[in-house]
Amino acid sequence: MKKKFDVKKALAEVAKIRTRFFNKDFLLTWMYKDEEIGLVLTLAEILKELHAQNVSLKVFDTGIAVSNFRDNSTRTRFSFASACNLLGLAVQDLDEGKSQIAHGETIRETANMISFLTEAVGIRDDMFIGKGHTYMKEVSAALDDGYKNGVLNQRPCIVNLQCDLDHPTQAISDLLYIKNYFGGVENLKGKKIAMTWAYSPSYGKPLSVPQGVITLMTRFGMNVSLAHPAGYDLLSDTVEVSKKHAQKSGGSFSVSNSMEEAFKNADIVYPKSWASYKVMEKRTKLVEQNDKQGIADLEKQCLAENATHKDWTCDEAKMKLTKGGKAVYLHCLPADISDVSCKEGEVSAGVFEKYRIGTYKEAGFKPFVIAAMMMACRFKDPSSVISDLLKKNNPRVK
Repeated sequence: MKKKFDVKKALAEVAKIRTRFFNKDFLLTWMYKDEEIGLVLTLAEILKELHAQNVSLKVFDTGIAVSNFRDNSTRTRFSFASACNLLGLAVQDLDEGKSQIAHGETIRETANMISFLTEAVGIRDDMFIGKGHTYMKEVSAALDDGYKNGVLNQRPCIVNLQCDLDHPTQAISDLLYIKNYFGGVENLKGKKIAMTWAYSPSYGKPLSVPQGVITLMTRFGMNVSLAHPAGYDLLSDTVEVSKKHAQKSGGSFSVSNSMEEAFKNADIVYPKSWASYKVMEKRTKLVEQNDKQGIADLEKQCLAENATHKDWTCDEAKMKLTKGGKAVYLHCLPADISDVSCKEGEVSAGVFEKYRIGTYKEAGFKPFVIAAMMMACRFKDPSSVISDLLKKNNPRVK
């Protein structure tokens, strides 16, 4: 029987944690201390539980949140909108093609012009190496400047909804799911998670999901096994961060070119396609040069290379290699499902169907993770804010 979540106890834990979030942003998980990540985890669970209890969580009477998606999205886009609405904010999409950005407006100017009554800015910019995180830092500096000089009454927070380096809202949602599955963060210590490349018939998937997973899970004493075919390397800096986290937490971090080796005795598997760092770097340069033929040639080359690794798929045979043949299957979705969404892909139809509901629950943590990040960045003491809401006892649905 699942242990009932104790909101009051969790709020007391949050109240003890001091963070550097207030009037700042949530960008990369490894920028923050363990206790700061812990605050987001606990705060997200509090919000999820209170939502289930029909408690109104509208901490803002007015204000908007700006949604800036520079790449396609389903789960994260709707999770951001849901999180903002949960806290009482209206959402406004920033369509760069319909704004003055298309006419050369600077990042500094745009950031201030959209932020007069804005509490949060959600940004996804994940397609180009060296660009996404840099863009978010530029927006952040512009907001600091506007707030410091009295242009803005409040300093909106930026939530990283995926960049070229990290996908923190996804990785923390993954972490919350397995925390609940195994009955607590403390029970993750010693668990083996296989973060592996998997075949996809598409090209250019970002590196940020595997990078987010390896850099976060290594902080909790887990044994993280990264596996990919030769040439599908991740950014070396994120690999180094993962090694340091593993050493500090008492876990381990290994890299191999064998999916089978990674799956062997794994408690958790995360088979996911991505492009290699070198490919994404080359693609970024071609885009900067507006070399359409070069981009087309690179895509053709990469699809051909992908096709030589069709055996890198999560099927029933590989799942039997895991601990007791019953490892938890994770995916950020949408998965490339063989004979369902494509002819051959990341995961067999049988394996995906067995774990489908689990992946939906995994995704279901994301709106609350995003809301937790926004609360942590906009309020000095989020526990007191929530405690005041509980005293009012206003229902979410009348």
